[in-house]
Amino acid sequence: MIDLSLIWAFIIAFAVFAYVVMDGFDLGIGILFPGFTVGEERDSAMNSIAPVWDGNETWLVLGGGGLLAAFPLAYAIVLPATYPLIIAMLLGLVFRGVAFEFRWRDPGHRALWDLAFAVGSFVAALTQGMVLGALLQGIEVADRAYAGSWWDWLTPYTLLTGLGTVAGYALLGSTWLIWKLEGPAQDHARRMAFRAAIATLALLAAVSVYTVFLEAQYFDRWFSMPSVLFAANVPLLTAIIAFLLFRGLAKGWEAAPFWLSLALFFLGMAGLGVSMFPYIVPDQVTIWDAAAPESSQIFMLIGVGITMPLIIAYTGWAYWVFRGKVGHEGYH
Repeated sequence: MIDLSLIWAFIIAFAVFAYVVMDGFDLGIGILFPGFTVGEERDSAMNSIAPVWDGNETWLVLGGGGLLAAFPLAYAIVLPATYPLIIAMLLGLVFRGVAFEFRWRDPGHRALWDLAFAVGSFVAALTQGMVLGALLQGIEVADRAYAGSWWDWLTPYTLLTGLGTVAGYALLGSTWLIWKLEGPAQDHARRMAFRAAIATLALLAAVSVYTVFLEAQYFDRWFSMPSVLFAANVPLLTAIIAFLLFRGLAKGWEAAPFWLSLALFFLGMAGLGVSMFPYIVPDQVTIWDAAAPESSQIFMLIGVGITMPLIIAYTGWAYWVFRGKVGHEGYH
């Protein structure tokens, strides 16, 4: 018999990863924006994401909406536990979206809009990482509802996961620009990518060690048999990808560093799966506990089966149309 809860868990995980892949690099460009030279370099960076940045956030809507529809109990627990972070994230996304449009239409205040774009991107990335940290560190549940306080999400661990996400998005943004830009701007992006890669790997290692010792259940999932046979491949593959990434940056590769950076994020999500599965709220609620009725899952699955291929096709077509290098005046 097909386990619909597992299918929906995969769909939501895919939507979250797709969001990280597609919105992560343009958030990363915003995070790095203050380091770009005012004028042509900043304009070229913005032009590289202008055709696709707003469509990238479709996956955030799908992931959040899918969680509500398929796992309503988890949604009802996680959202109250992270309301301040979710509100801050949405405000950050609003600020960067408004700034993106107005910096072209209001050149007299472009410095202000550039600042809003950078701050909004940083806040959105930081809060997304902190939400993940708040989930991993544990949410207090009583009678199938959130039982913690307003500030439970604010801990050293969540700050560490938030900074790790900021560094990772900066790595994605810088490697995207290596791929899309030319000349001095590309060289600048490559130097940024070296620094972002070092910060990302250092914070990834710190978060991984912290997570393993955060809860006994995480330690068991990483080091007990037979899960250790799978888990041991994650750090090994991460080390290989990191070596190739630094080699590619040193050798002047253009597209490969971006794809290798995405591979690091994929391995990070694999590590997250090792730590959490089968819980959707760690050590409190499994995916089966939180699942909607089977009839609801089937009904929604039909809709997702129609819309998700369309979203993937449209997104792929948009990236294909705007492939290639981009300059100050846009794509040529």
